[in-house]
Amino acid sequence: MSDPARHPYTDGLDAGVVRYQCCDGCGAWQPLERHACRACGCLQLHWRDAGGLATVYAVTEISRAPTEAFRALAPYTLVLATLDEGPRVMGHAEPGVAIGERVRAGFLRFGEATLLRFLRE
Repeated sequence: MSDPARHPYTDGLDAGVVRYQCCDGCGAWQPLERHACRACGCLQLHWRDAGGLATVYAVTEISRAPTEAFRALAPYTLVLATLDEGPRVMGHAEPGVAIGERVRAGFLRFGEATLLRFLRE
């Protein structure tokens, strides 16, 4: 795998888009970066930009940050959200967001990184 700082997913976040891997052969989205399609075994995979709309699948409130860097954000909300295209991604969200709510991808610059942050639709 390439340098994580230059990964298509994180490059997408820096550019203001959520990216996911997709098969050229059958069109199936991949739940994680893969070398072969989970559905058909095709080796031709590419990264596609999602539209940014999603439905909240799970929510958790973080009150104790896992690292010193994230202490400035605590307390914060993390969600698993299912993109309209199918993949499920983790990101930050507005406080009080609930399972089943429609959200739109937003982006939060944090230090040298860009974080995915969902906002209510």
